[in-house]
Amino acid sequence: MKKFMRSKMALCLTVILALTVTACGGNNNANSSSGGEAQGNAGGGKKTGILFWSPFSGSDGPFMKKIVDKYNSSQDQYKVNFVIQPNGEYYKQLDVALSTGKERPDLMIMHVDQVPTYQSKDQLQPIDGLAAAAGINESDFAEAPVKYATIDSKLYTIPLDIHPVVMYYNKDLFEKAGITSPPTNRAEFDAAVLKLTDKAKGIYGYVVPTLWPQQFIFPSLVWQNGGELWNGTDVAYNSPEAVEMVQWLRDMVEKGISPANVQQDGENTLFLQGKNAIQFNGPWMKSQFDEAGLNYGVAVMPQIGAAKQAIYAGSHGFVTPKAVTDSNTLAGIGDFLKYVSGNSLDWAESGQAVASKTVMESAEFKAMEFQSTVSESFSSVQFAPNVLNWGTIIEPVWGELSNAILGKKSPQQAMDDAVAKSRQAMK
Repeated sequence: MKKFMRSKMALCLTVILALTVTACGGNNNANSSSGGEAQGNAGGGKKTGILFWSPFSGSDGPFMKKIVDKYNSSQDQYKVNFVIQPNGEYYKQLDVALSTGKERPDLMIMHVDQVPTYQSKDQLQPIDGLAAAAGINESDFAEAPVKYATIDSKLYTIPLDIHPVVMYYNKDLFEKAGITSPPTNRAEFDAAVLKLTDKAKGIYGYVVPTLWPQQFIFPSLVWQNGGELWNGTDVAYNSPEAVEMVQWLRDMVEKGISPANVQQDGENTLFLQGKNAIQFNGPWMKSQFDEAGLNYGVAVMPQIGAAKQAIYAGSHGFVTPKAVTDSNTLAGIGDFLKYVSGNSLDWAESGQAVASKTVMESAEFKAMEFQSTVSESFSSVQFAPNVLNWGTIIEPVWGELSNAILGKKSPQQAMDDAVAKSRQAMK
């Protein structure tokens, strides 16, 4: 068996790319805003151009464009050229640009779980020196992404946001069931879903997804129950702590709290129809629920496990290629990131909970009920294990977890089979 541990950091779940791609938007058309080519440098009397790539090709793109436009209008030394790449092809396009140097960005958005991979390929430069020169401090941001993206004592990203799994609930169904507040622990959750279930009307307390977004839910449950996905030397999702959480999910199907054989996105369809009282999903669902006119609430995911509160999350951040060496360009990047760190309220308006403490502590952000609630999870978030090729290793879990939830295998057998398949992938 090959050794898969990195010294400090590692690759994220490959599958989380699909998850966070969903969070980043919908259409596949490359989009350019605030555009133009690099326009020389300040020394030549022209603005220094900064090519900035992002995967925000959905509804969130205009919010980042607004930030870029405001920055460009706020000063006359730098011009940020904002380019949106097709979200599904983002990392493929980035790999080509970084390896060939053709149309290489000076600054790009990167999911925090991807940072160790690109750093290990020697394609990123530490950003702490650039940040310090611009007056940006690590302490200005939520701790989790800063800690994760610090490799060999060097910081490689400036965090933009954190998107943890959260709990959405139907306020109308809660009121009818006489439940006055969202559950915060297992006992409250189990009692609530029983009250919320009305099989005669086709209403369920909690519809258990068999596929997505289990990639966010299952790790949270395992960690909450004192288990690990990786124990330091081997995969560990067949531990008693993990199997207990799989059984908990299966029990809700057997008790009729959830329908059986839920198809992809079935839990969301029922939530939109007012027939699923509770859903665990990401902040990116907000716009869909708003557009549907749902009377819903959002809360921190309850601590279902017995050990601790732990919530799986993703995060967007800014990174710079190692090949960017021009001093004017680097100074411009620092100036732009300094601006964003204090002016990311426009990004919060997209539904995201920003990582900047300056913005989080502002009265304007605190008045955003949804975003401020999401940020309450930040102290408990965890990212993917620090294991190389983790996405490939953990991939068998999702099919086997589905088998357990559907009753095709016992939870223990399903997780044992997942571990065996993961170990095979590690050879």
